[in-house]
Amino acid sequence: MKALLSLSRFIDSMTERVGRTIYWLVLVAVLVSAVNASVRKAFDMSSNAFLELQWYLFSAIFLLGAGYALLKQEHVRIDVVYGRFPKRAQIWIDILGTLLFLMPMALLILWHSWPVFVNAFLSNEQSSSAGGLPVWPVRLLLPAGFALLIVQALSELIKRFAFLRGLIPDPSEKQQRKTPEEELAEEIKARAAGAKQ
Repeated sequence: MKALLSLSRFIDSMTERVGRTIYWLVLVAVLVSAVNASVRKAFDMSSNAFLELQWYLFSAIFLLGAGYALLKQEHVRIDVVYGRFPKRAQIWIDILGTLLFLMPMALLILWHSWPVFVNAFLSNEQSSSAGGLPVWPVRLLLPAGFALLIVQALSELIKRFAFLRGLIPDPSEKQQRKTPEEELAEEIKARAAGAKQ
């Protein structure tokens, strides 16, 4: 079980890195959207490439971030029902839900989306819009996102079985962490206090 827990920690750290990278994609998407809107209003010009880039970035954030949401326990759950069960029952619900629903769905989508990407890549599929972008990179996001989700689901299964064996604390508890806004506010306070001295 120690080897599996080591694997789980490695998967979690990889997912964490992917998630932190996705934060930057949100900023890029906002900047692209703002520039596109500004140029359209100021110069009455627009670009299909910019519009498609916004769509690509949103797709990347959504698909590549699914595993990160699972890691952080931020996925949709019916807490009104789930919260009424004892902790061990909740863990078994997580295990069964992952094995019976999440994994089969993710594997099926991965299986069917890979040939779509391969065909788009081999044919160098391009946007049907004038001045649009190549389509194959965004087609890659679907299998990549679901592959990351499957790997993180495997990590979550390992942690839940380890919890049931009494080897680790409850993995389904959200870690009480400060929000980025709270961290920034504390840093500003610390710098202001340092400047006064």
